[in-house]
Parts: sequence; C-alpha cells; structure tokens
Amino acid sequence: MSALSIDLLEKLEEFVGRDEKLLKKELEGSTASSLLSGSLSMALCYIQRVFRSGPLHPHPRILCLHGSQDGPEQYVAIMNAIFSAQRSMVPIDSCFIGAQNSAFLQQASYITGGVYLKPQLLEGTFQYLSTVFATDLHSRGFLQLPKSVGVDFRASCFCHKKTIDMGYICSVCLSIFCKHHKKCSTCGSVFGQAQSEAASEPSKKRKTGDA
Repeated sequence: MSALSIDLLEKLEEFVGRDEKLLKKELEGSTASSLLSGSLSMALCYIQRVFRSGPLHPHPRILCLHGSQDGPEQYVAIMNAIFSAQRSMVPIDSCFIGAQNSAFLQQASYITGGVYLKPQLLEGTFQYLSTVFATDLHSRGFLQLPKSVGVDFRASCFCHKKTIDMGYICSVCLSIFCKHHKKCSTCGSVFGQAQSEAASEPSKKRKTGDA
C-alpha cells in the first residue's frame, strides 16, 4: 500500500472519529451540522478563479465527503450554491457516511448530474473513492455508476428553518413558509387570505344567519 493510501485512510479514520463525537453531542440534545453551504461556496469560487485565470478550460467537479446531519437553516445558501454549480456545469459528487441519507446532498447530486453514494461498509470507503469518484467525466459514460433512488426533494421553511412536506410559497420571491403569514418576511409582499381561512368564513356567516 502506497504512502498516499495510508495517509488517506488515516484522515478517513480521523473524520469518522469526529463524526462519532458529533453524534454523541446530538444524542445529548445539541444540534450539530457542518457548514456545507460555506464549503460549496468556497469550492465554486476557486473553480471560477481557475476558469478566469487563463485559456485552459478544465472539467472540474466537487466531491462532498459528509457525515453530519443536514442543517435546515442552511437551505437557502445550499440551494443557491447548487444552482450556481448547475449553471457552471460543475457536477457535485456526494459520499455520505452518516447514519441517515442527506436530502441536501441528494438534491445537489441529482440537479448537477453528479453521483450520490452512501457506502454500506465504511471499511470499503477508500475503494468507493478510488473507483466511483476518481473517474473523470468522460469515463463515467462507460461505467455503471450508482443512481439516485428516492431523492428527498422536501424544502425547509424560511420562518422556522424546518423541513416541511407542505407549505406556503411567496409568488414574488419564492420564499417558503410552513404557516400562512400576512406579509412575506423576505421581500415584503402582502399576501392574500389563506384558502382554508377564506373557505371557513362563508360557513361562519351561514351559521350566524341561521341563528
């Protein structure tokens, strides 16, 4: 085994150890999530600098080795980074080694055309990295790579930063809210009456008239 492989395995063991410590903190009641949005933004800034530095046109891609749970408060920043990567044609590959799947990374890989993988055995992480993620974009067309199945497209509300199944969307700035508000906190647009509340008012008037 080469020195590079040994060094990579040592860093992976250190990474897994830190993830276990974070998991213990989560069990104690504290919420721990890595700054994924900041990492994606820094990577995209570096890629743009390379694009503009000379005549060379590389084919970059981003690999996220992630083990922490998703931070709903980062939803807007992460989605902005994902769409920026899509616009720049930069695939985002994701190797998630946490307990549960990451909805953010699933969406990132699906939207940008990258590969999302959650290894079943952590002992084979180096093999996954060297075979699945190390291949260039041209060679990927000849390989049977893992495909995203059951991508979680749920969004996080802007008011409480929680993942929701259904909510209200501002028609002006597309902000998402879990409850009806009179005014959009993002762009200041005034909302109309919620449909459920509007439907309940006529019934109240009928009851009042009947009485």
